[in-house]
Amino acid sequence: MTQTPAAMPPLHDSSRPQRVALGALALGLLLLGLYTLREFLSALAWAAIFAIALWPLYAKLIRRFGTGRHNILLPAAFTFAVALVFIAPIGLVGIQLAHQADSATDWLHDVQQNGITEPAFIQKLPFGQDEVDSWWQENLGDPGGARKLVQRTAGGRVAHFSRTLGEALVHRVTAFVFTLLTLFFLFKNGTTLTRQARRAAIKAFGPGGERIGQQIIASIHGTVNGLVLVGLGEGLLLGVVYAIAGVPQATVFGLLTAIAAMVPFAAPVIFLIVALLLLAQGAIVWAAVVVGCGFLVTFIADHFIRPVLIGGTTKLPFLWVLLGILGGVEVWGLIGLFFGPAIMAALILLWREWVGEGPV
Repeated sequence: MTQTPAAMPPLHDSSRPQRVALGALALGLLLLGLYTLREFLSALAWAAIFAIALWPLYAKLIRRFGTGRHNILLPAAFTFAVALVFIAPIGLVGIQLAHQADSATDWLHDVQQNGITEPAFIQKLPFGQDEVDSWWQENLGDPGGARKLVQRTAGGRVAHFSRTLGEALVHRVTAFVFTLLTLFFLFKNGTTLTRQARRAAIKAFGPGGERIGQQIIASIHGTVNGLVLVGLGEGLLLGVVYAIAGVPQATVFGLLTAIAAMVPFAAPVIFLIVALLLLAQGAIVWAAVVVGCGFLVTFIADHFIRPVLIGGTTKLPFLWVLLGILGGVEVWGLIGLFFGPAIMAALILLWREWVGEGPV
């Protein structure tokens, strides 16, 4: 007759040396696990951010339609939607670049044969016109100087750039696929993981641990709304302005503006480049319109809308939100947009409880 193994005694019944040894073993295994997954930690973090940001909508649909027999359809639909959000803009940019490839090749050939035509606005400069015109004709207007410029810029670097770009692209695609795979399972098992995380936080840190977790989640929700959604709104508005102003590839520049606008005070880099392109075409008035509209939209977004969306959700002063965003980007890269404010929100929560303002 087969004997069943004896039940493992509870942890609190173990002796102190056993508890210390078990804690050391758990810490060692945790460090080994992190070291094993070190190349995928960024993908895991992105998947967690997407899951947290979309979980309210996902939970609402679960309550409305249920999970189904195998709980696959809804997680797969949300994962596909996240993939489409990234693939569609990249595909749009790729199509635009493919359409412009032949034109760029013809332009490079024409430059090496005839030089670069001097922009019309140089003739309208209030001062320094003769010096700029002389330099342009000597270095860019002359076919020999333009040919040297093209060779110095592209020659010998194209192969290296293509190889580096290819390696980076393969790495990014692999990380993105792993992010989507992780995201699918987070949606599928999210309810169980949430319950386990809450129990673990309460067991390890008491009620304060659960409050910190809730504050971090609220910070991520607020950051997604304040950075991503507001950034997309800025890109849409300025993209319309670009199209009206006659900017070439206005859709692509609008997309770049939306991406840059997710980082506070980064959008001006893009719309100032757009204004310079309009200046090069001689459209001085439209360049001024783009600059004016750009600063107006970003000023309203950065000083009124974002503080309400991010600070209102986390009860965090906007100064700390801004420091968390900028410091997070500096230390963690793009994912620091969400890590930075979350860390600041948790620290402010601990500070408020420490000084006796009570749990937030």
